[in-house]
Amino acid sequence: MDSTPEFAKDPRQIKISSTFKAQAVITGTPTEDTWPGVNSLPDFRSSFPKWGATDLASVVPNLDSAGVDLLSKMLCLDPSKRITARSALEHEYFKDIAFVP
Repeated sequence: MDSTPEFAKDPRQIKISSTFKAQAVITGTPTEDTWPGVNSLPDFRSSFPKWGATDLASVVPNLDSAGVDLLSKMLCLDPSKRITARSALEHEYFKDIAFVP
């Protein structure tokens, strides 16, 4: 963090920082363990705040276990391990929904 007031910063940076914080509070700050290669990404900074992952079931207590499983797969930090859109639509969470072709 720096001493520049939030309103004086580039608005794109504020949005990125609040989006990053919102996700990081839930998924934890990315590390080489959760996302191999993250340290070599051009915008990654080792100075980012370090948050541990939060239990998703406590974040969305009304979501059943299949929903929590799907959400965790969608929020996976490592893009190579994140669920695809097709696989998400075929997930158990949607098993009772009739799709219209």
